[in-house]
Amino acid sequence: MKLRAVIFDAYGTLFDVHSVALLAEQLFPGRGEALSLLWRDKQIEYSRLVSMSSGPGPQGSAQYRPFWELTRAALRYSVARLGLAWNEGTEERLMNEYRHLSAYPENREVLAELKRRRVPAAILSNGDPEMLEVAVRSAGLAELLQHVISVHPARRYKTDPAAYALGTEALRLPAREILFVSSNGWDAIGATWFGYTTLWVNRGGLPLDPLGTEPSHRGRSLRDVLPLFPPRTPASAPAAPAAPVTTPLPSTTGLPE
Repeated sequence: MKLRAVIFDAYGTLFDVHSVALLAEQLFPGRGEALSLLWRDKQIEYSRLVSMSSGPGPQGSAQYRPFWELTRAALRYSVARLGLAWNEGTEERLMNEYRHLSAYPENREVLAELKRRRVPAAILSNGDPEMLEVAVRSAGLAELLQHVISVHPARRYKTDPAAYALGTEALRLPAREILFVSSNGWDAIGATWFGYTTLWVNRGGLPLDPLGTEPSHRGRSLRDVLPLFPPRTPASAPAAPAAPVTTPLPSTTGLPE
């Protein structure tokens, strides 16, 4: 089977969701890491909650909220849970920091090489369109991506199959011919269940969730994508014709030559 395109998760895969810990530490000395970790956990928990409450049909859940709203709600919960002093200005500073998350350093190198190899590359993310537009533009990756796909039209979050299906629809390829890349173990498993060929970029060296499903591939950075799309070799030039073999004619003079 030949892989023909690649889809990247955004948050945690292309963009470091814990880069907000630097500002959080400035605002709340000694609590920045704890705030960042709890914020991310609640953000994903809320996305699952609204997806699990989905009704039938294409309209999704009546409880659906854009990812930006869930991100803000998760931040407010985390601050309250940790008992941190709070005001509106602090909230806006952290939310703005999340809007401009740091990109991982190998992103541009890998995406540029995929483009050179003529491999279509896309993002499929829980982020709503406005969030993704700012993040991609801030990282300078827009010209290297063929599609930036938000789950927003499906009104369901990953790992709902309706969310993963947006990737196959955009690229017009079977899931098995698309490499889905995520640093989130749960996302790699969900994408595998959907039918994608998957690469789990396990940046933190975490154990795999013991659910009986193994991602198609494992790696430690985005650079592990490139061996799965080897460069196209130029067509071999036709071999030069062999030199004709000639047999010396017999001497007609009777004298040695």
